[in-house]
Amino acid sequence: MSNSKSKRVIIEPVTRVEGHGKVSILLDENNKVTQARFHIVEFRGFERFVQGRPYWEMPVLVQRLCGICPVSHHLAAAKAMDKIVGVDKLTPTAEKMRRLMHYGQMFQSHALHFFHLCSPDLLFGFDADPKIRNVIGVAIKYPELAVQGVMMRKYGQEIIKATAGKKIHGTGAIPGGINKNLSIAERDVFLKDLKQMLEWSKGALKIAKDYTVANLDTLKPFGSFDSNHLSLIRKDGAMDLYHGNLRAITADGKKIFDQVDYSNYLDYIAEEVKSWSYMKFPFIKSLGPKKGWYRVGPLARVNTCDFIDTPLAEAARKEFMAVTGGRPNNITMAYHWARMIELLHSIEKIDELLHDKDLQGTNLVVKGQRRNEGVGLIEAPRGTLFHHYKVNDDDQVVMANLIVSTTHNNEPMNLAVQKVAADFIDGVPNITEGLLNRIEVAIRAYDPCLSCATHAMGKMPLKVTLFDYQGNEIASKTKE
Repeated sequence: MSNSKSKRVIIEPVTRVEGHGKVSILLDENNKVTQARFHIVEFRGFERFVQGRPYWEMPVLVQRLCGICPVSHHLAAAKAMDKIVGVDKLTPTAEKMRRLMHYGQMFQSHALHFFHLCSPDLLFGFDADPKIRNVIGVAIKYPELAVQGVMMRKYGQEIIKATAGKKIHGTGAIPGGINKNLSIAERDVFLKDLKQMLEWSKGALKIAKDYTVANLDTLKPFGSFDSNHLSLIRKDGAMDLYHGNLRAITADGKKIFDQVDYSNYLDYIAEEVKSWSYMKFPFIKSLGPKKGWYRVGPLARVNTCDFIDTPLAEAARKEFMAVTGGRPNNITMAYHWARMIELLHSIEKIDELLHDKDLQGTNLVVKGQRRNEGVGLIEAPRGTLFHHYKVNDDDQVVMANLIVSTTHNNEPMNLAVQKVAADFIDGVPNITEGLLNRIEVAIRAYDPCLSCATHAMGKMPLKVTLFDYQGNEIASKTKE
């Protein structure tokens, strides 16, 4: 808590991110930064809400925790429920329909973030007038880019509707399979616009790459630090956003663990709770909480994979890795470039799937021997998403553990805030809006979804404490 000679700078809410967060920076009498933290001020608690509900509700129920990432939660829960109903392998139609749904989600989410959330910083500069440094400013000065963003997001959303039944909170994935296939008429609608989506994706990738390369000296230290990286990986080392095993690497590329069956994630990953945030802090068990934190998402996925199995994205990956001589890239702002590589990869995979006749198959669901526990993982747009459930003999969920993408990036986002505060605010007599925007720029690089990232662990950590101006606690109330 601050003393009477300290000053606190608050950025609330953090803008152009999904959900609500707060940054607090504590300065001493000489404007030196003594503390900088990124707080998550929302509370969801779905891990408790779902207990007692029948297991087959999970793919539909848990996606309500977020209006931005429902497809990711829908699919991760469905994969966990596959295990509960004893299914280890879906029919080709079911798996490819789910993959098409997932790549539609990746495509629309990455387009939304790049064109509408982060592009104002890249196009106008960090210090630009906030009256123009927003999506309206982009629409006025770069109308063609604004339209591209809207149309690319619409394309992805329509794929979600065709595979899940609705654009938001769909019902397509069910335990053991899928509830519909893709008709020829539905397929042909997407094929009509596919070439345009591919061209726009290549254009977006070029913007992100050119910006990063042109500003490399400035961006290298901006909110950056060495870190471990974690993602799902296919058995042959390829990037796979829907399914695979876990791989974690160090900042210089050494494997910490590789090809780990994600059902055993508790042997490798643990979570820490801190009093000042509703969001947990995961870490790699073998390294401990101080050294075991890691990054997930586009930057981590491009760093951990050996190759990408679509030609244009693979060529882009090689260019990306060449910047760091083939070693993992630890530049925080390189998230944008990596994200656009995945955007291109997603439309290439959509192209591949739309030409696959299995999508018109009629064998949609399989069943197996009922189990009482299931784990489902998926690479969501923002990173690796864990869903873990236990079910009793009455088909009720008795335990749920969700480690969402943004939660994995909690420690890195806090370090980015501390780094930018130390580099740009420490000792500065007049703190401008542009300097504070740099804090938000560093957070936006991760594309956090704060709505997803808060869950209960034990008792609800809701505590309200009042302090007077000298930092003395005068009242406290805790909700049990």
